[in-house]
Amino acid sequence: MASTLAAYEERLAQSGALRFAFAHACVERVRHLLEEEPVIRCLDTLAAYVTGRADGTALDRAASDAAALANRHQGSRSLDGVGHAAVSASYAVANALAGRAVQAADYAAYAIVYGEGGYGAVCEPESFVPERSWQLATLERLASAQENRSDQGE
Repeated sequence: MASTLAAYEERLAQSGALRFAFAHACVERVRHLLEEEPVIRCLDTLAAYVTGRADGTALDRAASDAAALANRHQGSRSLDGVGHAAVSASYAVANALAGRAVQAADYAAYAIVYGEGGYGAVCEPESFVPERSWQLATLERLASAQENRSDQGE
C-alpha cells in the first residue's frame, strides 16, 4: 500500500490543497481516539484551514502546538512510543498539520489498528489492509475532484 500512496507523493508535494485535504480526511477517522482537548483543537484548526476558514499563520501555530503535544503525550514515554492508539492519533494530527500527508496517513492507520487491540499492528500486517484501502480510495476521490475543479477553471 505504501508504494500505492507513494505514486501520489509528487502530486501531494505539488498541491497543498490535496495534501492537506487528504491528511485531514485520514486524521478525522481517528478523532475519537484523541485524548487531549488541545490536540482536538489543533485538528479543528486543520479542518478550518482545509475549508478556507483559517489562514497559514493559524495552521503553522497549530502545527507547532500539535508537534509539542504529541511528543509530550504520556504514552510517548513507552519503549516504542506508538503502542497506544492515542499517541499514534496525536502524531497523525501533528504530521497532517505539518503537511506530511503520507506520514499522517501512516500514523492514522496505526492508530486505528492499535485501537482495535494492537495485536494486529505487530503480528498481522493484513490488519492494515482495510484502512490503507480506504486511504487510497479517498486520495483518488480527492485527486479526481481537484482535477475536475481545475478543468472547470476554479
